[in-house]
Amino acid sequence: MTKHTKISAGVHPAALMYAEEVKAGQLSRREFLVRSTALGVSAVAAYSLLGLDAPVMAQDAPTAGGTLRMSMETKAQKDPRTWDWSELANFARGWLDYMVEYQADGSLRGMLLESWEANADATEFTLKVRPGVTWNNGDAFTAADVVNNINRWCDGTVEGNSMASRMGGLVDPATNQVAAGAVTQIDDLTVLIKLPAPDITIIVGMADYPAAVVHSSYDNSDPALNPIGTGAYLPTVNEVGVKQVLVKNADHVWWGTDVYGGPYLDSVEYIDYGTDPAAVLAAAESGEIDATYQTIGDFIDIFSGLGWQMSEAATANTIAVRFNQLAAPYDNVAVRTALQKAVSNAIVLELGYNSRGAVAENHHVSPLHPEYAPLPPLVVDGAAAKAELEAAGQGATEFELISIDDAWQATTCDAVAAQIRDAGINIKRTVLPGSTFWNDWTKYPFSATEWNMRPLGVQVLNLAYRSGVPWNETAFANAEFDTLLTQAMSIADVDARRELMAQIETIMQQQGVLIQPYWRSVYRHYTESVHGAEMHPTFEHHHYKWWKSA
Repeated sequence: MTKHTKISAGVHPAALMYAEEVKAGQLSRREFLVRSTALGVSAVAAYSLLGLDAPVMAQDAPTAGGTLRMSMETKAQKDPRTWDWSELANFARGWLDYMVEYQADGSLRGMLLESWEANADATEFTLKVRPGVTWNNGDAFTAADVVNNINRWCDGTVEGNSMASRMGGLVDPATNQVAAGAVTQIDDLTVLIKLPAPDITIIVGMADYPAAVVHSSYDNSDPALNPIGTGAYLPTVNEVGVKQVLVKNADHVWWGTDVYGGPYLDSVEYIDYGTDPAAVLAAAESGEIDATYQTIGDFIDIFSGLGWQMSEAATANTIAVRFNQLAAPYDNVAVRTALQKAVSNAIVLELGYNSRGAVAENHHVSPLHPEYAPLPPLVVDGAAAKAELEAAGQGATEFELISIDDAWQATTCDAVAAQIRDAGINIKRTVLPGSTFWNDWTKYPFSATEWNMRPLGVQVLNLAYRSGVPWNETAFANAEFDTLLTQAMSIADVDARRELMAQIETIMQQQGVLIQPYWRSVYRHYTESVHGAEMHPTFEHHHYKWWKSA
Protein backbone atom coordinates (compact mmCIF):
# COMPACT_ATOMS: atom_id res chain seq x y z
CA MET A 1 0.00 0.00 0.00
CA THR A 2 1.26 3.45 -0.88
CA LYS A 3 1.79 5.52 2.23
CA HIS A 4 -0.74 8.31 2.67
CA THR A 5 0.54 11.81 3.31
CA LYS A 6 -1.25 13.26 6.31
CA ILE A 7 -1.81 17.00 6.51
CA SER A 8 -3.83 18.85 9.11
CA ALA A 9 -7.47 19.69 8.31
CA GLY A 10 -7.51 16.94 5.69
CA VAL A 11 -5.57 19.00 3.14
CA HIS A 12 -4.02 16.83 0.45
CA PRO A 13 -0.53 18.02 -0.61
CA ALA A 14 -1.67 18.48 -4.21
CA ALA A 15 -4.33 20.95 -3.03
CA LEU A 16 -1.60 23.22 -1.71
CA MET A 17 -0.01 23.22 -5.15
CA TYR A 18 -3.39 23.89 -6.81
CA ALA A 19 -4.00 26.85 -4.51
CA GLU A 20 -0.71 28.41 -5.56
CA GLU A 21 -1.65 27.90 -9.22
CA VAL A 22 -4.95 29.73 -8.62
CA LYS A 23 -3.13 32.64 -7.03
CA ALA A 24 -0.73 32.72 -9.98
CA GLY A 25 -3.61 32.78 -12.46
CA GLN A 26 -2.73 29.33 -13.82
CA LEU A 27 -5.84 27.54 -12.55
CA SER A 28 -9.49 28.57 -12.34
CA ARG A 29 -11.26 28.62 -8.99
CA ARG A 30 -13.85 26.10 -10.25
CA GLU A 31 -11.12 23.66 -11.30
CA PHE A 32 -9.39 24.14 -7.97
CA LEU A 33 -12.59 23.33 -6.06
CA VAL A 34 -13.39 20.26 -8.18
CA ARG A 35 -9.88 18.84 -7.96
CA SER A 36 -9.25 19.62 -4.29
CA THR A 37 -12.58 18.30 -3.02
CA ALA A 38 -12.24 15.21 -5.24
CA LEU A 39 -9.07 14.43 -3.29
CA GLY A 40 -10.91 14.71 0.01
CA VAL A 41 -10.38 18.36 0.97
CA SER A 42 -13.54 19.92 2.37
CA ALA A 43 -15.01 22.93 0.58
CA VAL A 44 -14.39 25.06 3.69
CA ALA A 45 -10.73 24.02 3.79
CA ALA A 46 -10.38 24.54 0.02
CA TYR A 47 -11.69 28.09 0.21
CA SER A 48 -9.43 28.81 3.17
CA LEU A 49 -6.38 27.85 1.10
CA LEU A 50 -7.32 30.75 -1.17
CA GLY A 51 -7.75 33.06 1.80
CA LEU A 52 -11.53 33.09 1.34
CA ASP A 53 -14.55 32.13 3.38
CA ALA A 54 -16.82 29.48 1.88
CA PRO A 55 -19.91 31.19 0.44
CA VAL A 56 -23.08 31.03 2.48
CA MET A 57 -26.39 31.57 0.75
CA ALA A 58 -28.26 34.40 2.43
CA GLN A 59 -31.87 33.50 2.97
CA ASP A 60 -34.65 33.70 5.49
CA ALA A 61 -35.17 30.83 7.89
CA PRO A 62 -36.74 27.99 5.89
CA THR A 63 -40.41 27.31 6.40
CA ALA A 64 -41.46 23.69 6.81
CA GLY A 65 -44.38 22.24 4.89
CA GLY A 66 -46.04 22.77 1.56
CA THR A 67 -45.85 21.28 -1.92
CA LEU A 68 -43.61 22.46 -4.75
CA ARG A 69 -45.04 21.79 -8.21
CA MET A 70 -42.57 21.76 -11.09
CA SER A 71 -42.97 21.12 -14.80
CA MET A 72 -40.83 18.17 -15.93
CA GLU A 73 -41.01 15.37 -18.47
CA THR A 74 -41.79 12.22 -16.51
CA LYS A 75 -39.98 9.20 -17.88
CA ALA A 76 -40.21 5.46 -17.23
CA GLN A 77 -37.77 4.38 -14.55
CA LYS A 78 -35.05 1.74 -14.97
CA ASP A 79 -31.81 0.55 -13.37
CA PRO A 80 -30.05 3.75 -12.21
CA ARG A 81 -26.67 2.80 -13.67
CA THR A 82 -28.36 2.79 -17.10
CA TRP A 83 -30.09 6.16 -16.65
CA ASP A 84 -29.61 8.41 -19.67
CA TRP A 85 -31.76 11.37 -18.62
CA SER A 86 -31.44 13.73 -15.65
CA GLU A 87 -35.21 13.60 -15.21
CA LEU A 88 -34.95 9.93 -14.22
CA ALA A 89 -32.49 10.79 -11.49
CA ASN A 90 -34.34 13.85 -10.25
CA PHE A 91 -37.48 11.88 -9.44
CA ALA A 92 -35.54 9.05 -7.79
CA ARG A 93 -33.37 11.47 -5.79
CA GLY A 94 -36.35 11.61 -3.45
CA TRP A 95 -35.44 8.21 -2.00
CA LEU A 96 -32.03 7.33 -3.50
CA ASP A 97 -29.07 9.29 -2.16
CA TYR A 98 -25.55 9.60 -3.61
CA MET A 99 -22.09 8.98 -2.20
CA VAL A 100 -21.10 12.58 -2.99
CA GLU A 101 -22.89 15.64 -4.34
CA TYR A 102 -21.74 18.18 -6.91
CA GLN A 103 -22.35 21.78 -5.88
CA ALA A 104 -22.99 24.71 -8.19
CA ASP A 105 -19.62 26.29 -7.31
CA GLY A 106 -17.77 23.20 -8.54
CA SER A 107 -17.05 21.64 -5.16
CA LEU A 108 -17.99 18.13 -4.05
CA ARG A 109 -19.39 17.36 -0.63
CA GLY A 110 -19.96 14.11 1.12
CA MET A 111 -23.40 12.60 1.32
CA LEU A 112 -23.41 8.88 2.17
CA LEU A 113 -19.64 9.20 2.30
CA GLU A 114 -18.69 11.42 5.21
CA SER A 115 -15.22 11.98 3.76
CA TRP A 116 -12.50 10.47 1.59
CA GLU A 117 -8.73 10.68 1.37
CA ALA A 118 -6.44 10.17 -1.62
CA ASN A 119 -2.81 9.15 -1.48
CA ALA A 120 -0.16 11.40 -3.01
CA ASP A 121 -0.48 10.10 -6.57
CA ALA A 122 -4.28 9.50 -6.58
CA THR A 123 -3.97 5.73 -7.02
CA GLU A 124 -5.64 4.93 -3.69
CA PHE A 125 -8.75 6.41 -2.11
CA THR A 126 -9.91 5.67 1.41
CA LEU A 127 -13.68 6.16 1.68
CA LYS A 128 -15.22 6.91 5.07
CA VAL A 129 -18.90 5.95 5.33
CA ARG A 130 -21.14 8.38 7.16
CA PRO A 131 -22.05 6.74 10.48
CA GLY A 132 -25.64 6.43 11.63
CA VAL A 133 -27.28 6.27 8.19
CA THR A 134 -30.13 3.80 7.79
CA TRP A 135 -32.13 2.56 4.84
CA ASN A 136 -35.85 3.25 5.07
CA ASN A 137 -36.46 -0.45 5.75
CA GLY A 138 -34.41 -0.21 8.96
CA ASP A 139 -31.15 -1.72 7.69
CA ALA A 140 -27.93 0.05 8.60
CA PHE A 141 -25.99 1.63 5.74
CA THR A 142 -22.43 0.31 5.90
CA ALA A 143 -19.25 -0.11 3.90
CA ALA A 144 -20.73 -3.31 2.46
CA ASP A 145 -23.32 -1.17 0.68
CA VAL A 146 -20.58 1.02 -0.77
CA VAL A 147 -18.73 -2.04 -2.06
CA ASN A 148 -21.94 -3.48 -3.49
CA ASN A 149 -22.69 -0.31 -5.43
CA ILE A 150 -19.16 0.07 -6.78
CA ASN A 151 -19.28 -3.57 -7.91
CA ARG A 152 -22.59 -2.88 -9.69
CA TRP A 153 -21.17 0.22 -11.38
CA CYS A 154 -18.17 -1.76 -12.63
CA ASP A 155 -20.28 -4.47 -14.28
CA GLY A 156 -19.59 -3.83 -17.94
CA THR A 157 -21.74 -6.79 -19.01
CA VAL A 158 -24.93 -4.80 -18.27
CA GLU A 159 -26.19 -3.18 -21.45
CA GLY A 160 -26.23 0.61 -21.18
CA ASN A 161 -24.29 0.72 -17.91
CA SER A 162 -22.36 3.97 -18.42
CA MET A 163 -21.04 3.85 -14.86
CA ALA A 164 -18.51 1.24 -15.99
CA SER A 165 -16.92 3.96 -18.12
CA ARG A 166 -16.80 6.31 -15.13
CA MET A 167 -15.13 3.71 -12.92
CA GLY A 168 -12.33 3.29 -15.46
CA GLY A 169 -9.34 1.52 -13.93
CA LEU A 170 -11.46 -0.41 -11.40
CA VAL A 171 -12.81 -2.59 -14.21
CA ASP A 172 -10.89 -5.68 -15.33
CA PRO A 173 -11.09 -5.61 -19.16
CA ALA A 174 -10.79 -9.41 -19.26
CA THR A 175 -13.95 -9.96 -17.21
CA ASN A 176 -15.80 -6.64 -17.50
CA GLN A 177 -16.19 -6.81 -13.71
CA VAL A 178 -14.49 -5.04 -10.83
CA ALA A 179 -10.83 -6.03 -10.76
CA ALA A 180 -9.66 -8.40 -8.03
CA GLY A 181 -8.38 -6.44 -5.04
CA ALA A 182 -9.49 -3.10 -6.45
CA VAL A 183 -12.21 -2.48 -3.85
CA THR A 184 -11.82 -3.73 -0.27
CA GLN A 185 -14.02 -3.31 2.79
CA ILE A 186 -11.68 -2.51 5.68
CA ASP A 187 -14.38 -2.33 8.37
CA ASP A 188 -18.04 -1.36 8.66
CA LEU A 189 -17.29 2.27 7.85
CA THR A 190 -14.20 2.13 5.62
CA VAL A 191 -13.57 1.12 2.01
CA LEU A 192 -10.22 1.17 0.21
CA ILE A 193 -10.05 1.69 -3.56
CA LYS A 194 -6.83 0.78 -5.40
CA LEU A 195 -6.34 1.92 -8.98
CA PRO A 196 -3.70 0.60 -11.39
CA ALA A 197 -2.95 4.19 -12.45
CA PRO A 198 -3.86 7.65 -11.15
CA ASP A 199 -7.44 8.67 -11.91
CA ILE A 200 -8.52 12.20 -11.06
CA THR A 201 -12.16 11.49 -11.98
CA ILE A 202 -13.07 8.56 -9.73
CA ILE A 203 -14.79 10.53 -6.92
CA VAL A 204 -16.29 13.07 -9.34
CA GLY A 205 -17.85 10.16 -11.23
CA MET A 206 -19.67 9.10 -8.08
CA ALA A 207 -21.57 12.40 -8.17
CA ASP A 208 -22.88 11.88 -11.71
CA TYR A 209 -26.59 11.22 -11.99
CA PRO A 210 -26.47 7.46 -12.81
CA ALA A 211 -24.56 6.88 -9.53
CA ALA A 212 -27.63 6.70 -7.27
CA VAL A 213 -27.02 4.29 -4.39
CA VAL A 214 -29.31 1.25 -4.20
CA HIS A 215 -30.00 -1.38 -1.54
CA SER A 216 -28.46 -4.85 -1.76
CA SER A 217 -31.92 -6.31 -2.42
CA TYR A 218 -32.48 -4.15 -5.50
CA ASP A 219 -33.42 -6.35 -8.49
CA ASN A 220 -32.50 -3.97 -11.37
CA SER A 221 -36.14 -3.16 -12.18
CA ASP A 222 -38.04 0.11 -11.74
CA PRO A 223 -36.66 1.37 -8.39
CA ALA A 224 -40.00 3.07 -7.63
CA LEU A 225 -41.74 -0.33 -7.38
CA ASN A 226 -39.94 -1.16 -4.12
CA PRO A 227 -38.44 2.17 -3.08
CA ILE A 228 -35.87 1.12 -0.50
CA GLY A 229 -33.45 3.99 -0.11
CA THR A 230 -31.72 6.28 2.36
CA GLY A 231 -33.47 9.45 1.11
CA ALA A 232 -36.04 11.65 2.78
CA TYR A 233 -39.00 11.07 0.43
CA LEU A 234 -41.02 8.24 -1.07
CA PRO A 235 -42.67 8.03 -4.51
CA THR A 236 -46.46 7.90 -4.27
CA VAL A 237 -47.43 8.64 -7.89
CA ASN A 238 -45.48 7.47 -10.94
CA GLU A 239 -47.67 8.08 -13.99
CA VAL A 240 -45.20 8.30 -16.86
CA GLY A 241 -46.05 11.14 -19.19
CA VAL A 242 -48.47 12.61 -16.67
CA LYS A 243 -47.22 13.11 -13.12
CA GLN A 244 -44.77 11.93 -10.49
CA VAL A 245 -45.08 12.74 -6.80
CA LEU A 246 -42.65 12.51 -3.88
CA VAL A 247 -43.95 12.69 -0.30
CA LYS A 248 -41.85 13.13 2.82
CA ASN A 249 -41.35 9.77 4.51
CA ALA A 250 -42.81 10.28 7.98
CA ASP A 251 -41.62 6.84 9.10
CA HIS A 252 -37.95 7.43 8.32
CA VAL A 253 -35.52 9.79 10.05
CA TRP A 254 -33.35 11.17 7.27
CA TRP A 255 -29.66 11.25 8.16
CA GLY A 256 -29.11 14.60 6.41
CA THR A 257 -31.31 16.72 8.67
CA ASP A 258 -28.64 17.02 11.35
CA VAL A 259 -25.89 17.48 8.76
CA TYR A 260 -27.27 19.84 6.11
CA GLY A 261 -30.77 20.70 7.26
CA GLY A 262 -34.07 19.89 5.59
CA PRO A 263 -36.07 18.41 4.14
CA TYR A 264 -38.62 21.20 4.41
CA LEU A 265 -41.29 20.40 1.85
CA ASP A 266 -44.07 17.93 2.53
CA SER A 267 -44.12 16.90 -1.12
CA VAL A 268 -42.78 17.56 -4.61
CA GLU A 269 -44.96 17.16 -7.69
CA TYR A 270 -43.51 16.81 -11.18
CA ILE A 271 -46.12 17.53 -13.86
CA ASP A 272 -45.52 16.59 -17.51
CA TYR A 273 -46.65 19.12 -20.14
CA GLY A 274 -44.65 17.57 -22.97
CA THR A 275 -41.98 19.38 -24.94
CA ASP A 276 -44.00 22.47 -25.91
CA PRO A 277 -42.87 25.40 -23.72
CA ALA A 278 -46.14 27.19 -24.49
CA ALA A 279 -47.97 24.50 -22.50
CA VAL A 280 -45.67 25.14 -19.53
CA LEU A 281 -46.33 28.88 -19.81
CA ALA A 282 -50.07 28.28 -19.81
CA ALA A 283 -49.69 26.15 -16.68
CA ALA A 284 -47.74 28.93 -14.99
CA GLU A 285 -50.30 31.56 -15.91
CA SER A 286 -53.12 29.42 -14.51
CA GLY A 287 -51.27 28.74 -11.25
CA GLU A 288 -50.75 25.01 -11.84
CA ILE A 289 -46.99 25.08 -11.19
CA ASP A 290 -44.54 26.93 -8.96
CA ALA A 291 -41.36 26.36 -11.00
CA THR A 292 -40.09 25.30 -14.41
CA TYR A 293 -37.65 22.45 -14.94
CA GLN A 294 -35.92 24.76 -17.39
CA THR A 295 -37.00 27.81 -19.38
CA ILE A 296 -35.83 28.16 -22.97
CA GLY A 297 -35.74 30.59 -25.88
CA ASP A 298 -38.19 33.46 -26.06
CA PHE A 299 -39.96 32.07 -23.00
CA ILE A 300 -37.10 33.24 -20.76
CA ASP A 301 -38.15 36.84 -21.19
CA ILE A 302 -41.85 35.94 -21.09
CA PHE A 303 -41.56 34.22 -17.71
CA SER A 304 -39.53 37.11 -16.36
CA GLY A 305 -42.31 39.39 -17.57
CA LEU A 306 -44.74 37.42 -15.41
CA GLY A 307 -42.77 38.56 -12.38
CA TRP A 308 -41.28 35.10 -11.77
CA GLN A 309 -37.76 34.90 -10.39
CA MET A 310 -35.08 33.77 -12.85
CA SER A 311 -32.07 31.63 -12.03
CA GLU A 312 -29.30 31.36 -14.65
CA ALA A 313 -26.31 29.01 -14.77
CA ALA A 314 -23.45 29.26 -17.26
CA THR A 315 -22.61 25.67 -18.17
CA ALA A 316 -20.83 23.23 -20.44
CA ASN A 317 -24.20 21.79 -21.45
CA THR A 318 -24.50 21.48 -25.21
CA ILE A 319 -26.12 19.88 -28.22
CA ALA A 320 -24.14 17.35 -30.26
CA VAL A 321 -25.09 17.31 -33.95
CA ARG A 322 -23.26 14.10 -34.61
CA PHE A 323 -22.38 11.79 -37.44
CA ASN A 324 -22.70 8.04 -36.93
CA GLN A 325 -19.47 6.71 -38.40
CA LEU A 326 -20.96 3.24 -38.89
CA ALA A 327 -23.31 4.63 -41.54
CA ALA A 328 -22.30 5.67 -45.07
CA PRO A 329 -21.40 8.28 -46.19
CA TYR A 330 -20.48 9.45 -42.69
CA ASP A 331 -17.84 6.72 -42.51
CA ASN A 332 -15.81 9.05 -44.76
CA VAL A 333 -13.89 11.69 -42.81
CA ALA A 334 -13.87 13.99 -45.86
CA VAL A 335 -17.68 14.05 -45.82
CA ARG A 336 -17.82 14.84 -42.11
CA THR A 337 -15.28 17.65 -42.22
CA ALA A 338 -16.89 19.15 -45.33
CA LEU A 339 -20.28 19.36 -43.61
CA GLN A 340 -18.61 20.94 -40.57
CA LYS A 341 -16.99 23.55 -42.81
CA ALA A 342 -20.39 24.69 -44.11
CA VAL A 343 -21.61 25.65 -40.64
CA SER A 344 -20.82 28.76 -38.59
CA ASN A 345 -21.27 27.86 -34.94
CA ALA A 346 -21.74 31.53 -34.05
CA ILE A 347 -24.74 31.74 -36.38
CA VAL A 348 -26.18 28.53 -34.92
CA LEU A 349 -25.89 29.99 -31.41
CA GLU A 350 -27.68 33.16 -32.53
CA LEU A 351 -30.47 31.49 -34.48
CA GLY A 352 -30.80 28.29 -32.53
CA TYR A 353 -30.39 29.49 -28.95
CA ASN A 354 -30.98 33.26 -28.99
CA SER A 355 -27.26 33.90 -28.32
CA ARG A 356 -27.73 32.71 -24.72
CA GLY A 357 -24.44 30.92 -24.37
CA ALA A 358 -20.95 30.73 -25.83
CA VAL A 359 -19.66 29.52 -29.20
CA ALA A 360 -18.13 26.03 -29.21
CA GLU A 361 -15.48 24.49 -31.43
CA ASN A 362 -16.56 20.98 -32.48
CA HIS A 363 -14.50 19.12 -29.87
CA HIS A 364 -16.78 19.03 -26.76
CA VAL A 365 -14.31 20.67 -24.36
CA SER A 366 -15.51 23.94 -22.85
CA PRO A 367 -13.58 27.00 -21.66
CA LEU A 368 -15.25 26.23 -18.32
CA HIS A 369 -13.19 23.04 -18.21
CA PRO A 370 -9.76 23.73 -16.69
CA GLU A 371 -7.90 21.61 -19.22
CA TYR A 372 -9.44 23.43 -22.22
CA ALA A 373 -6.81 24.34 -24.78
CA PRO A 374 -7.45 27.20 -27.24
CA LEU A 375 -7.09 26.18 -30.89
CA PRO A 376 -7.02 28.27 -34.10
CA PRO A 377 -10.48 29.47 -35.19
CA LEU A 378 -12.57 27.09 -37.23
CA VAL A 379 -12.70 27.70 -40.97
CA VAL A 380 -16.21 28.29 -42.33
CA ASP A 381 -16.37 28.15 -46.14
CA GLY A 382 -19.53 26.96 -47.85
CA ALA A 383 -17.99 26.90 -51.33
CA ALA A 384 -15.06 24.81 -50.13
CA ALA A 385 -17.46 22.48 -48.32
CA LYS A 386 -19.40 21.88 -51.52
CA ALA A 387 -16.19 21.27 -53.50
CA GLU A 388 -14.87 18.80 -50.91
CA LEU A 389 -18.12 16.82 -51.03
CA GLU A 390 -17.91 16.66 -54.81
CA ALA A 391 -14.32 15.45 -54.57
CA ALA A 392 -15.49 12.74 -52.18
CA GLY A 393 -18.13 11.62 -54.68
CA GLN A 394 -21.01 12.95 -52.56
CA GLY A 395 -21.81 16.18 -54.38
CA ALA A 396 -25.32 15.04 -55.36
CA THR A 397 -26.13 13.24 -52.11
CA GLU A 398 -29.18 14.37 -50.13
CA PHE A 399 -28.21 14.36 -46.48
CA GLU A 400 -30.84 14.08 -43.74
CA LEU A 401 -30.55 15.73 -40.33
CA ILE A 402 -32.91 14.27 -37.73
CA SER A 403 -33.86 15.90 -34.44
CA ILE A 404 -36.38 15.63 -31.67
CA ASP A 405 -39.24 18.15 -31.65
CA ASP A 406 -37.94 19.83 -28.48
CA ALA A 407 -38.04 23.53 -29.42
CA TRP A 408 -34.43 24.64 -28.95
CA GLN A 409 -32.98 21.42 -30.36
CA ALA A 410 -35.20 21.57 -33.44
CA THR A 411 -34.40 25.25 -34.01
CA THR A 412 -30.69 24.57 -33.63
CA CYS A 413 -30.79 21.80 -36.22
CA ASP A 414 -32.84 24.05 -38.52
CA ALA A 415 -29.99 26.58 -38.36
CA VAL A 416 -27.38 23.90 -39.09
CA ALA A 417 -29.37 22.56 -42.05
CA ALA A 418 -30.04 26.05 -43.45
CA GLN A 419 -26.33 26.82 -43.66
CA ILE A 420 -25.57 23.49 -45.29
CA ARG A 421 -28.34 24.23 -47.80
CA ASP A 422 -26.95 27.73 -48.40
CA ALA A 423 -23.66 26.10 -49.41
CA GLY A 424 -25.48 24.38 -52.26
CA ILE A 425 -25.61 21.01 -50.52
CA ASN A 426 -28.80 18.97 -50.59
CA ILE A 427 -30.19 18.35 -47.11
CA LYS A 428 -33.49 17.22 -45.69
CA ARG A 429 -34.73 18.11 -42.20
CA THR A 430 -36.76 15.57 -40.23
CA VAL A 431 -38.28 16.45 -36.85
CA LEU A 432 -39.64 13.57 -34.79
CA PRO A 433 -41.69 13.45 -31.59
CA GLY A 434 -39.75 12.16 -28.62
CA SER A 435 -41.68 8.89 -28.50
CA THR A 436 -40.44 8.12 -32.01
CA PHE A 437 -36.99 9.69 -31.85
CA TRP A 438 -35.83 7.78 -28.79
CA ASN A 439 -36.85 4.39 -30.19
CA ASP A 440 -33.96 4.46 -32.66
CA TRP A 441 -31.81 7.41 -31.65
CA THR A 442 -28.53 5.44 -31.69
CA LYS A 443 -29.17 4.30 -35.27
CA TYR A 444 -29.72 7.62 -37.01
CA PRO A 445 -26.82 8.46 -39.37
CA PHE A 446 -26.98 12.23 -38.76
CA SER A 447 -28.90 13.52 -35.75
CA ALA A 448 -28.66 15.60 -32.59
CA THR A 449 -28.70 14.83 -28.88
CA GLU A 450 -28.44 16.96 -25.75
CA TRP A 451 -25.43 16.56 -23.44
CA ASN A 452 -25.13 17.81 -19.87
CA MET A 453 -21.86 19.15 -18.50
CA ARG A 454 -19.41 17.30 -16.30
CA PRO A 455 -16.96 19.11 -14.03
CA LEU A 456 -13.90 17.97 -16.01
CA GLY A 457 -13.46 17.93 -19.78
CA VAL A 458 -11.89 14.48 -19.72
CA GLN A 459 -15.07 13.06 -18.17
CA VAL A 460 -17.30 13.85 -21.16
CA LEU A 461 -14.69 12.66 -23.65
CA ASN A 462 -14.37 9.41 -21.72
CA LEU A 463 -18.15 8.91 -21.65
CA ALA A 464 -18.93 9.90 -25.22
CA TYR A 465 -15.96 9.32 -27.50
CA ARG A 466 -13.72 6.57 -26.14
CA SER A 467 -13.85 3.50 -28.36
CA GLY A 468 -16.69 1.12 -27.53
CA VAL A 469 -18.17 2.84 -24.46
CA PRO A 470 -22.00 2.63 -24.06
CA TRP A 471 -22.64 6.34 -24.66
CA ASN A 472 -20.44 6.60 -27.78
CA GLU A 473 -23.26 7.54 -30.16
CA THR A 474 -20.85 8.65 -32.91
CA ALA A 475 -19.12 5.24 -33.13
CA PHE A 476 -15.86 7.20 -33.10
CA ALA A 477 -12.93 4.83 -32.52
CA ASN A 478 -9.43 6.23 -32.58
CA ALA A 479 -6.54 4.52 -30.81
CA GLU A 480 -4.42 7.68 -30.56
CA PHE A 481 -7.34 9.56 -29.01
CA ASP A 482 -7.93 6.76 -26.48
CA THR A 483 -4.27 6.68 -25.47
CA LEU A 484 -4.01 10.43 -25.03
CA LEU A 485 -7.27 10.52 -23.06
CA THR A 486 -6.05 7.81 -20.68
CA GLN A 487 -2.88 9.82 -20.11
CA ALA A 488 -4.85 13.04 -19.53
CA MET A 489 -7.08 11.37 -16.94
CA SER A 490 -4.03 10.38 -14.90
CA ILE A 491 -2.24 13.74 -14.85
CA ALA A 492 -2.72 16.00 -11.84
CA ASP A 493 -0.92 19.05 -13.23
CA VAL A 494 -3.43 21.07 -15.23
CA ASP A 495 -0.85 22.60 -17.58
CA ALA A 496 0.44 19.17 -18.55
CA ARG A 497 -3.12 17.99 -19.08
CA ARG A 498 -3.84 21.03 -21.23
CA GLU A 499 -0.94 20.11 -23.53
CA LEU A 500 -2.49 16.70 -24.08
CA MET A 501 -5.93 18.23 -24.45
CA ALA A 502 -4.72 20.39 -27.33
CA GLN A 503 -3.82 17.19 -29.17
CA ILE A 504 -7.11 15.54 -28.22
CA GLU A 505 -9.20 18.50 -29.35
CA THR A 506 -7.27 18.64 -32.63
CA ILE A 507 -7.98 14.97 -33.31
CA MET A 508 -11.69 15.59 -32.68
CA GLN A 509 -11.72 18.46 -35.18
CA GLN A 510 -9.60 16.75 -37.82
CA GLN A 511 -11.73 13.60 -37.66
CA GLY A 512 -14.96 15.58 -38.04
CA VAL A 513 -16.62 13.78 -35.14
CA LEU A 514 -19.50 16.23 -34.70
CA ILE A 515 -20.86 19.71 -35.21
CA GLN A 516 -20.93 21.04 -31.66
CA PRO A 517 -22.07 24.62 -32.01
CA TYR A 518 -22.41 26.17 -28.56
CA TRP A 519 -22.36 25.94 -24.79
CA ARG A 520 -25.74 26.62 -23.20
CA SER A 521 -26.59 28.94 -20.41
CA VAL A 522 -29.57 27.32 -18.67
CA TYR A 523 -32.49 28.98 -16.92
CA ARG A 524 -35.22 28.22 -14.42
CA HIS A 525 -38.11 30.41 -13.32
CA TYR A 526 -40.12 30.12 -10.12
CA THR A 527 -42.57 32.11 -8.09
CA GLU A 528 -41.37 34.39 -5.29
CA SER A 529 -42.53 31.82 -2.73
CA VAL A 530 -39.96 29.23 -3.91
CA HIS A 531 -36.53 29.09 -2.26
CA GLY A 532 -33.41 26.95 -2.65
CA ALA A 533 -34.39 25.63 -6.09
CA GLU A 534 -31.94 27.62 -8.19
CA MET A 535 -30.89 26.13 -11.52
CA HIS A 536 -28.04 23.68 -11.05
CA PRO A 537 -25.50 23.58 -13.91
CA THR A 538 -26.09 19.83 -14.34
CA PHE A 539 -29.88 20.01 -13.68
CA GLU A 540 -29.62 18.24 -10.31
CA HIS A 541 -32.57 18.55 -7.92
CA HIS A 542 -31.52 18.64 -4.29
CA HIS A 543 -34.98 18.35 -2.76
CA TYR A 544 -33.79 18.73 0.80
CA LYS A 545 -32.71 22.32 0.04
CA TRP A 546 -36.10 23.38 -1.37
CA TRP A 547 -38.75 25.23 0.63
CA LYS A 548 -41.68 27.57 0.17
CA SER A 549 -42.63 30.69 2.03
CA ALA A 550 -46.24 31.60 2.67
